[in-house]
Amino acid sequence: MEFVWQNVVFAFFGGLGLFLFGLRFMSGALQEVAGDKMRTLLEQGTRSPVRGVFTGALVTALIQSSSATIVITVGLVNAQLLTLRQAIGVIMGANIGTTVTAYLIGLNIKEYALPILSVGVLLYLFTKNNRRKLIGQAIFGFGLIFFGLTIMGEGMKPLKDLTVFTNLMVNIENNALLGVLIGTIFTFIVQSSSATIGVLQELAFQGAVSYFQAIPILFGDNIGTTITALLAALGASVAARRAALTHLLFNVIGTIIFLPLLLMGIFEKVVVFTTNHLFLIMPGSPAGWQSLNIKLQIAQTHAVFNITNTLILLPFVAVLACTVSKLIPDTKGDKEEDQFKPKFIDINFLNNPSIALAQATRETLRMGQLARDAFHNAIEYFNTREKALAQKGEVLENIVDALEREITDYIVLASEKNLSRDDSSQAYIILQSLNEIERIADLAENFIRQADYATRHHVRFSSEAQSDLDNMIRITDETLALTIEILQKKDRVLANRIEQNEKILDQLQAEYRKSHIRRLNERICNGNNGAVFLDLLGNLERISDHCRNIAKYTMGEA
Repeated sequence: MEFVWQNVVFAFFGGLGLFLFGLRFMSGALQEVAGDKMRTLLEQGTRSPVRGVFTGALVTALIQSSSATIVITVGLVNAQLLTLRQAIGVIMGANIGTTVTAYLIGLNIKEYALPILSVGVLLYLFTKNNRRKLIGQAIFGFGLIFFGLTIMGEGMKPLKDLTVFTNLMVNIENNALLGVLIGTIFTFIVQSSSATIGVLQELAFQGAVSYFQAIPILFGDNIGTTITALLAALGASVAARRAALTHLLFNVIGTIIFLPLLLMGIFEKVVVFTTNHLFLIMPGSPAGWQSLNIKLQIAQTHAVFNITNTLILLPFVAVLACTVSKLIPDTKGDKEEDQFKPKFIDINFLNNPSIALAQATRETLRMGQLARDAFHNAIEYFNTREKALAQKGEVLENIVDALEREITDYIVLASEKNLSRDDSSQAYIILQSLNEIERIADLAENFIRQADYATRHHVRFSSEAQSDLDNMIRITDETLALTIEILQKKDRVLANRIEQNEKILDQLQAEYRKSHIRRLNERICNGNNGAVFLDLLGNLERISDHCRNIAKYTMGEA
């Protein structure tokens, strides 16, 4: 008996380990192939909850991980790129998309696991093209899923004859809530509903679990998978925590609706009717429900549960949003201070380097805009000497410094993954640009210092000097705007305009210095005026140098 237990335990945990690794390996590759397009699709395809459902289902079906889809969605909500209502649609769709994995397992192609593994290994090890290597990784992971299932299946065969296990299953049939609890706890531990549903399908296929014993556990699996989103939302914004809570509520409400219907025999009839009249075209099911093996029956039940639950709750998206908003109320805080905190970078994006770097680019663009705001603020202070503007300038400078540190740390974390050549290049561009932007903010701060010096020494510029200065400020501001734009677009035309502006500012600085010397000789200006004027010209010219550097990094010329 001890030997049998050893075989069962070793086979179960060994097979489960291979299954989980294969699932993660495949999903990771698919996410890298999809890259930042996945985030773009989620942002653009969620303008309404209905569109969000289709988008969530599509993305999850493509990357084979509802957890990844929902974690990304929580991150986008945290970054204020999706509203709570949009996120709810995606969450509902992700639950539908994850049923694809159960269908793949239901096809029972375990005998092809080794050939699939060999094809994946050949592509993964013997190709230099990164995209083909990722495809090989995905194929290898796919094969590993079925190889793990084969090992688990062989190991779990004795369970159907084990008294303790059969008694447990009988208890579940008599007390469906026990099955829900077991499914919830198991998925909570494994953190993958695809894995736990796969185990359930295999147990049923070996005859250890009946259909009516499996479905309460299936409902629990759906509840347990919400732990990933809940963990991802810890420490996130109120909106992100609400989105994660919605995922939990969605599956709990579905279980509350369908578990009684299952016990009354109604839910099974709904699934059978749906299969026979709506899902006629399925592999291995020309005659409908009775032709399906129990793996496909569980997969079909999983799909009907999630699709029907979505159809029931979709009209109540506003009610769900209102409910979670009351359960997680807004926290009081300094909103003016909050707007300067990192807005786009989120630790949950780090599992997908392409998305993480795209978000870091957004944060860098925001930092660049804050540096430009600091420049505008400093110019305004120089012209008006309003004390509030000096204080604002100090705040902006501190925020830009803080963002530089936080974005840099984020890029370092993202770079710990195996970055593609394009992602590695983007990480380099961001890191170099951060330093240049921070220096631009420092130079803007110099304007405030010069304004204070000018106040103490009663500096007043002549109309000619003021006109010269205004001209350089105008061109510098235009160059700053172009620099922020090139970080986003990587456009050669923009790079040429920045380079041209930088040369113009160099020429103007030399020309205006000569004009200043002439004014000194004509006693129109004095020493104090000249010190401030020349320092301001130098700051403007150095800002343009930093803009040119950013353009060169962005275009791969430095």
